[in-house]
Amino acid sequence: MANTGTKDISYEELKALVGKSPNLILIDVRSEEEVAKGHIPGCTNIPLDTVETAFAMNPDEFKAKYGIKKPQLDAPELVFSCQTGRRSGLAIGKVQQLGYVTARNYTGGYSEWSKKEGK
Repeated sequence: MANTGTKDISYEELKALVGKSPNLILIDVRSEEEVAKGHIPGCTNIPLDTVETAFAMNPDEFKAKYGIKKPQLDAPELVFSCQTGRRSGLAIGKVQQLGYVTARNYTGGYSEWSKKEGK
């Protein structure tokens, strides 16, 4: 299986980190338009087609463009999300090739988050 290294994260696990963990780096890979309609609090929007370029940037460029510190390769709580988990899975494939081995996929995506949060 191609994504052997990918660890998924559940709604409950992510909910426990959002707004509480200083280590959480949540990347939403949907389009800017989608994110504008609703997103998980604290996420950083890096659309799927720009993920590879973004994570290959040097740390200063990354911070200037996205407003957050570029994640370390072994970031303990690097989570990718999208609408339903498909695009975030693709994004993880891209960043794993760059060495981000701990990246996790929130497979429920914003679709599940918004249902559970009653939005």
